[in-house]
Amino acid sequence: MRLRGNAGNDNLVIICVIINLILCSGCQAQYNLATNEEEHLFFGTVKEVKLGRSLAQKVEERYKPCKDAKLQGRVGKIGQRLAAVCDRADITYSFTVLEEEEVNAFALPGGYVYVNKGLIEKTGSDDEIAGVLGHELGHIVARHSMKRLQAALGYNLLSILALAATKDVRFKRGTDLAFGQIMLGYSREDEFLADKLAVKYTKKAGYQPQAVLSFLKKLRQIEKERPLKPLAPDYIRTHPYVPERIAAVKQEIYGKMDFSDYINRQQKE
Repeated sequence: MRLRGNAGNDNLVIICVIINLILCSGCQAQYNLATNEEEHLFFGTVKEVKLGRSLAQKVEERYKPCKDAKLQGRVGKIGQRLAAVCDRADITYSFTVLEEEEVNAFALPGGYVYVNKGLIEKTGSDDEIAGVLGHELGHIVARHSMKRLQAALGYNLLSILALAATKDVRFKRGTDLAFGQIMLGYSREDEFLADKLAVKYTKKAGYQPQAVLSFLKKLRQIEKERPLKPLAPDYIRTHPYVPERIAAVKQEIYGKMDFSDYINRQQKE
């Protein structure tokens, strides 16, 4: 005699299998040059760009773009040089400086990169700016945001974000959730890959890849001098593990790391 509980479990398993088959049938398999893996995503480039555009509108409602046309042009020029050599040519990239003092930069799906004026002021050269932008480009090329949003928000909400009209209440709620997820940051592996790609892209674009390292050291110093605010949406909070990242970038550029860097990595693991 079969217990009802077991029958219920069997039914649940069947339902899960059916749902999984339905969802997987909508996945699009594509080889990603940045990750060197075949990846399965629910949304292709067209829907990713629509989603990115929606989130970009949210960003520019909340934060003011910098009015310094010369600075915008400088950052845009650096960004486009990097975009021209990156591993993804199926989207158009945009680079915008925000009138914010926090040392922060972030990327949105579909090719949107934002960097705060406060971060630019901490850089000492175009090479360091290129390092920061290259890192954010790496997140876009590797589709880190899309993977994070897909895992956190689910297929249905992403569909609303990609297709719904802006008057839809669910759309507004969805953009808030999606933006919040992106600002929470990425995994350690995502950060290491984005740094690796930053080294690759800066070098290919004619910038000094060592600048990726020099800016990370500046971030490390900022981290030492200023206590982290638990809810502060700044570059350091959303890009953690700075000592580990420094060690990994040294390994990428020089093929080795210092002994102190090795110790830092061992202590973190």
